Amino acid sequence: MSWLKDFDPVAGDPKSCDALDLVIVPRVRDIGGFSVRRALPHGKRQMVGPFIFFDQMGPAQFLAGDGMDVRPHPHIGLATVTYLFEGRIFHRDSEGNRMEIAPGAMNLMTAGAGIAHSERTPAAERASGQGLFGIQSWIALPKQYEEVAPNFQHFDAAVLPLVADRGIEARIVAGRAFGESSPVGMLSKWFYVELKLAAGRVAPLDAEYEERAVYVVEGALEIAGETFEGPQLLIFRPGDRIALRAKTDVRAMLLGGAALEGPRFIWWNFVSSSKERIESAKEDWRQGRFAPVPDETEFIPLPER
Repeated sequence: MSWLKDFDPVAGDPKSCDALDLVIVPRVRDIGGFSVRRALPHGKRQMVGPFIFFDQMGPAQFLAGDGMDVRPHPHIGLATVTYLFEGRIFHRDSEGNRMEIAPGAMNLMTAGAGIAHSERTPAAERASGQGLFGIQSWIALPKQYEEVAPNFQHFDAAVLPLVADRGIEARIVAGRAFGESSPVGMLSKWFYVELKLAAGRVAPLDAEYEERAVYVVEGALEIAGETFEGPQLLIFRPGDRIALRAKTDVRAMLLGGAALEGPRFIWWNFVSSSKERIESAKEDWRQGRFAPVPDETEFIPLPER
C-alpha cells in the first residue's frame, strides 16, 4: 500500500518514550444511570488539538425495553462527534435534524451560537435490547467561529475512506491520514481515525499534525518497548513519527490537530473563550430561549452548580 511504502517501523520508533508527553487513565463518570470513561478534559491537559472532551461510552448491554435517554440539552462554542463501534443512537436537534447513528458513521453537530439536541436508543433496538459501545467527543471551535450558525453533518461508514492492508485497518473519520482524506467539512485542522491492528502488526502515527494522541480502546499497544493497555489516552509531543505495534489485537482512535489560540472555559455543556458568553448561555437555557427540539417534551434543567 502506498501509505506504508515509506514507513520504516524501526526508524519511526524512538528508542524511549521521550516523545510521550502524558498518559491519561480515563475516570469513570455517571451521566444519569449510564457510566462513561472520561479522558478529556484532564487536570494536566485540557485539549489535544481542538479535542476538549473525550468520553468512552460502554461497552454496555441494555435489556429489552431499556435504553439510553439523554434528554434535550444545549451546547455552544463546540462541535460534537458521536462515533459508534456497536449499537445505534437516534439524534434529534433544534435545527430539525433527525438521524439514526450506526457503527462506523461520522455524526458531527456544530453548535456554534447555540443548539439543543437529544440522544436516545431507537425504538427497534429498545424493544429488542442492544449493546452500546462508542466514543463521544467535543471539538472546541476557533474564536472566529464560536458564534457560527449551527450545522449538522452525517456520513455513513461506506462514505468514509477505509484503508486496509493485511491486518491493518484505518477508517478516516475526519481530516487526512494514511494517504486519504475524509469528506467531513471542518472549521480548523484536526483529524480522527479508527485504527484496528491485528496482533504483531505495526502502523505509523505521522507527525503531520501539531498535537496528537492515541486512545487505546481495546487491546495492548507497544511503543518504544513500553506496553499500554486500553483504556488509556496517550498524548505525544510534536515532531516525532511514532510506530504503533500491536501486542494483541487492538482497536484505537487516533486524534489531534492544530492547537487553538488559547484555553477555553467549560461549564456543563458550554465551551467558550469568554466567561461572559457562558453566563449568557446559562441564562438563555434557564429562560427557555434556545429553540426547542421537535418531538421532544422533556429537557435537562440547568444544573444548580
